[in-house]
Amino acid sequence: MNAPRLAAAGLAATIMVASGCAVVVGNETTKPAQVSTAPVKVIYHVSEGSDQATNALRNIRNHLSADPTAKISVVTHANGIDFLLDGAKDKNGNDYMSNVQELVKRGVDFRVCRLTLERRNIDAKKVIEEARLVPSGVAEVARLQAREGYVYLKP
Repeated sequence: MNAPRLAAAGLAATIMVASGCAVVVGNETTKPAQVSTAPVKVIYHVSEGSDQATNALRNIRNHLSADPTAKISVVTHANGIDFLLDGAKDKNGNDYMSNVQELVKRGVDFRVCRLTLERRNIDAKKVIEEARLVPSGVAEVARLQAREGYVYLKP
């Protein structure tokens, strides 16, 4: 097939796919992908401490402003758990609690790695009640991606 005909065939196939028509290529029929109306599910992975936690909370507020239906889970481990401990403050001395509580009201859930608590000798009672413990933060990230279809973001 010459170049102009090939280009015309490609354009026709693109138009058909965009309009919802099936496209026959050789002996195969290709159907357009279905567009899901289900909420987007997102993991915000926090493992680096105060600056990353502050960025994550800001990103999540912005995310929910753009897409209020998003289902967001914040998974923490290592130094990332610190902002979810009772009395935690950012580098400017502001409590994290009000930001976390506001996001919980908007459907965000927060998860803290139990292994991190154990390795750092932190009593689980120090974790704020808005967060829940998971056996392992990295295992939770993998589980949410592989089994529940979450997309991954690291602020």
